[in-house]
Amino acid sequence: MAEQRNAGRSARDRVLDAYETVLIEHGPGAATLDAVAARAEVSKGGLLYHFGSKEALVAGLLDRLRERSTRDAELMRADPAGPVAYYLRTSVPGGESPAGLTRTYLATLRIADGSTAGTNARDTLAAVDADGLAALREEIDDPVLAWLVQLVGDGLYLRTLTGAPLTGGVSPEELHDRLTGLLGTRSRAG
Repeated sequence: MAEQRNAGRSARDRVLDAYETVLIEHGPGAATLDAVAARAEVSKGGLLYHFGSKEALVAGLLDRLRERSTRDAELMRADPAGPVAYYLRTSVPGGESPAGLTRTYLATLRIADGSTAGTNARDTLAAVDADGLAALREEIDDPVLAWLVQLVGDGLYLRTLTGAPLTGGVSPEELHDRLTGLLGTRSRAG
């Protein structure tokens, strides 16, 4: 079963996937090199071949987040319904970004504390947020309104993290329609 799950995945990707899982499920304290190697089903030497230290593993995660953010911003811009619709749709519980951004973002949040790794994580998260805002700005002329839409998406994403349901029975589509209605002529695609 594990072999099927890992079929076609490089050892490097399996290590990063495992690191994300350990961070999300157990937190940074449990994310030892041994735990990550075991979860990835590679030897510790195999892990160290790809990531020579814990710091290199963190750097690999942050590189992955930047890559996924760039891809996600491209998908936002290319979405037939527009960046706002894409952003809201992928921010709701169960609305995972096709670029894999959601899971990597969550794992990175787990290390965004006061340490050096946390500083680097916070800087990377800020860059990711700027990527998303830039894509929203291509649809929404007003920078404050674009930021407000991003904050709505952040709130939806927070519900994803906490497992809280959307309140009021509002679907992502209804939310999008209402927001674009409120944006009125300020939306370029609307």
